Amino acid sequence: MNVEIAPVVERRLGALPASAGFLRRLDVAGIIDELCPVREVAHLTHGQVIEVLVANRLSAPTPLVRVGDWAREWAVEEVFGIEPDLLNDDRIGRALDAVAPELERIVGSIGASAIAAFGIDVSRLHWDMTSMSLHGAYERQQEGFPQVKYGHPKDRRADLKQIQAGIATCGDGGIPVFHRAYDGGAGEVSQVVGAMTALRELAAPRDFLMIGDSKLISYPNLLALGEAGVKFIAPAPAAKVPDGLYAALDLGKARLVDYTARRDAAKPPGQRGCYRVLEDTQTLPGPRKRDPQVTVRRILVHSSANAAAQQAARTRRLERARDELDKLQSVCGGRYYATAEKVTARIGVITKKRRIGSCLVTTVGTNENGRPTLTWHFDQDVLAAEAAVDGWYALLTTLDADEADAAEVLIRYKDQSVVERRYSDFKGPLAVAPVFLHHNRRIAALITVICLALLVFCLIERQVRQALGGEQTMRGLYPDNRAVRPTGRMILYHLAGLRMRPGTATDPPTILITRAVQAHLLGLLGIDETCPRWLDTSDPMCEIRV
Repeated sequence: MNVEIAPVVERRLGALPASAGFLRRLDVAGIIDELCPVREVAHLTHGQVIEVLVANRLSAPTPLVRVGDWAREWAVEEVFGIEPDLLNDDRIGRALDAVAPELERIVGSIGASAIAAFGIDVSRLHWDMTSMSLHGAYERQQEGFPQVKYGHPKDRRADLKQIQAGIATCGDGGIPVFHRAYDGGAGEVSQVVGAMTALRELAAPRDFLMIGDSKLISYPNLLALGEAGVKFIAPAPAAKVPDGLYAALDLGKARLVDYTARRDAAKPPGQRGCYRVLEDTQTLPGPRKRDPQVTVRRILVHSSANAAAQQAARTRRLERARDELDKLQSVCGGRYYATAEKVTARIGVITKKRRIGSCLVTTVGTNENGRPTLTWHFDQDVLAAEAAVDGWYALLTTLDADEADAAEVLIRYKDQSVVERRYSDFKGPLAVAPVFLHHNRRIAALITVICLALLVFCLIERQVRQALGGEQTMRGLYPDNRAVRPTGRMILYHLAGLRMRPGTATDPPTILITRAVQAHLLGLLGIDETCPRWLDTSDPMCEIRV
């Protein structure tokens, strides 16, 4: 029996045309090739390799192995003009090694290109950091690049070493215009000034408002921000809020803010959370007596949704603690709790687990038989004091009152959640982990690849929403056909079904569109030429078939 291997008749296309189009507008390959040139005899430039790796994260985000196999299955050659056999592990490693020393200039140049090419408003930038836990010892690391170290991981895997990344997103569509990798053990507080300096250069000559989390608030950071003339908004750390401050506040005197959280937009007005604000000032002293004090505006915010959530959480803790204490009380003097010491030890475990140390009052004694007894109750005054501060938190800012009143400060800060959503995209659809690299130099470069993929991911989302106009909703993304705001995740999910039938000497390449939503998304993205990237879009040899 003769066996013949049939040629590939179709390749997956997915979002490759969209990825290629946005990468071209950002001039990623051009910027990298200018900073990291190769010899003229090279088959591929480093910029071409990095572009393909970005497209890989957007189409098939798996660990960075067998990229050549992925390129053969997908229409990489037709879209990017690169032969799959050239994308071997050695070539990818050399590209990562080449770009690693130039990451700061690459990131700054591409960020500036994104701002200019897409008209991104960078007057408000949100900054935050995250961590990626890594398996392995990483005993030999190259100096001059972020070090894989133990730290304070976000995923609470304290047994693993980690690397950290900081991302700055703009208020305009949550576009990540800047990123940087950091040592696994680097403190977030100490990275604020460096990030602020880089963002100031990126946004120049425009002024910008820096919004961050409580790690932004430290005396050195406030001095540096003030000297640079950069305004900020950040929540006050709990340690810098005086005891009893929230309990003394009068909610009746707080001003209602005209703001509705997106999660409440579809709820009836009576079920929506509301925000109220008060305002005063806070003075932060320096570490030395001779250091000048820094005085900032303090916006005291009360969230009804936060208050309800905190009350519900406290109720659950108390109920579970009550069950465990009642059970302990019933078995005192039994086999497992035959001594007062064992009863006391168990109380300590319950107290720590349920976080009720402030309100739990217990008495451990002995009965006439010498067996331990337990009586307990919750201090209602303490519980009432805790309930009085539910929902309150403080924001510190250097914005003047004529620039933004207390309500406007809160509204500007509420967009900080966008950077958290981008970290979700960073670790979810773009699959930042697991990382199968042995060198910290290449890990830093890979983080930049994934952050560039996140940039394209967010630009695709922004482009579709802007093209929709108005409410920025569309139908066809979900089976029930309800109108929703398209997300980058859903856009890529629907585009993933696109396929290409490669052309021959007599037949043109054909784009196979199987669903109307795919054609709609391509139109919203402005991809009139779903033809291969390196062909003339007016070439009659390119054909779209729906």
